[in-house]
Amino acid sequence: MSYTALARKWRPKSFAELVGQEHVRRALVNALDSGRVHHAFLFTGTRGVGKTTLARILAKCLNCENGVSSAPDGTCAACREIDAGRFPDLIEVDAASRTKVDDTRELLDNVQYAPARGRYKVYLIDEVHMLSTHSFNALLKTLEEPPPHVKFLLATTDPQKLPVTVLSRCLQFNLKRLPAEAIAAHLQQILQAEGASFEPAGVRLLAQAADGSMRDALSLLDQLLAFGNGRAGEAEARAMLGNIGRDHVVRLLELLAAADSHEVLRCAQALEEFAPDYAQVLDELAALLVRVGLRQAVSGYEGDELYEPALLAPLAQRLSPEDVQLFYQTAIIGRRDLPLAPDPRSGFQMTLLRMLAFKPAGSAAGEPLPQAAAPAARPAGPAAAASPPAAGHWAQVLAALELNGAARQLASHCVFLARQGAVVRLSLDPKNQLLRTAALEEKLAQALSRHYGETVRLEFQAGVPAGETPAQAQRRASDEELAAARQAFERDPGVQGLRERFAANVLPESVRPVK
Repeated sequence: MSYTALARKWRPKSFAELVGQEHVRRALVNALDSGRVHHAFLFTGTRGVGKTTLARILAKCLNCENGVSSAPDGTCAACREIDAGRFPDLIEVDAASRTKVDDTRELLDNVQYAPARGRYKVYLIDEVHMLSTHSFNALLKTLEEPPPHVKFLLATTDPQKLPVTVLSRCLQFNLKRLPAEAIAAHLQQILQAEGASFEPAGVRLLAQAADGSMRDALSLLDQLLAFGNGRAGEAEARAMLGNIGRDHVVRLLELLAAADSHEVLRCAQALEEFAPDYAQVLDELAALLVRVGLRQAVSGYEGDELYEPALLAPLAQRLSPEDVQLFYQTAIIGRRDLPLAPDPRSGFQMTLLRMLAFKPAGSAAGEPLPQAAAPAARPAGPAAAASPPAAGHWAQVLAALELNGAARQLASHCVFLARQGAVVRLSLDPKNQLLRTAALEEKLAQALSRHYGETVRLEFQAGVPAGETPAQAQRRASDEELAAARQAFERDPGVQGLRERFAANVLPESVRPVK
């Protein structure tokens, strides 16, 4: 017994069945119902979002035996043959395999002839950007003066490669990536219709992995049903996709909230038995932090299929908003820099340690930073700190400021001491006092006022700062990165072999980290 893949079986056959792309559907429906149908359409967008599906539906609308409309009956001979891919007046062309000008000329030689069976002869050219320059020139002549019985439906994932002369002669529709929520809802409908058991969390994992492509989602669903013996559960989805368990991600964040570096590293080490993709682990951690941040900021946020309120509520209480933002930013930067680490595991561990190293003082063990009481009439926003934050907190504030040039240099050489009401107290090293001018102080005060949502003024404390400035932290991080690069170079087997074989010497100053 033959099996039809879900992506083919559940391919939309009418505008009513289409998921998403409402902006395209509305324009096409109005054009068809009003009789104002252009002779050339260009559908653009990433893979699997419905470009050729829309083109085929449009071909049915144009050639339905009951007349041109936005709702073809789907039962006439023309509609059935288009669905089956054997309608003689729907000419589908894969431009990737027919790039030569001779192929295009041969194709267009028959444009002048009337349709064999249908009302219109429809040319559906997929991946049209793959045509050669000469092929585009041949196509352009027909696009300029097409016969009344011909419609061109072009589809591409890379519209930038199309000549502007072609773009200007087409109605262009850009199809969007589908939201994970829409994909998950559609997959659940299909599973219910197929009579397959599933868990919403497992379906949500597939929807996220599909990255906006419904076709990819259906292919993954086919694979999951085969992997899970007809069941689409969360455990099966995680195993198939190579994701670590949700409990491990939650546990890791709980330990980060408690600032327990020893247990954090033990938890990270325990992940090794699953042979994880550490970039994916950081993605999962960042995704959880997004939900925790939404829980803190948006009243009534109830989470989703992967992280329900029972999981998010205690994390939102234990973590301060500053910690959530710091951990999230560190996770996504650490994921970006993972390929530069000596190995993925050590890069992952250092990312976790960096979260704890820059954790604001006073927020250890999951307790939020002490906050001064705000006046009742003041809008919600960053509250005044009652105790000096750590250098990492001041670095976060500095990164968020609309500040550049010498004013940013002044701020980066300061240590944040405290904010008391409308006064922000800073400490500046005497050797950097030349940076302190009235104009730069005013720029810094204005930037901080915008950041805090109220007018603040600055007070500078004389003497050597008791903490680390952002500039010093940046230099230290650069030095550590350079030292790590030099150590990794020294440990490289190829370098060691050259040293042993040719008595070669390494010039440390010549080794630099890859940016």
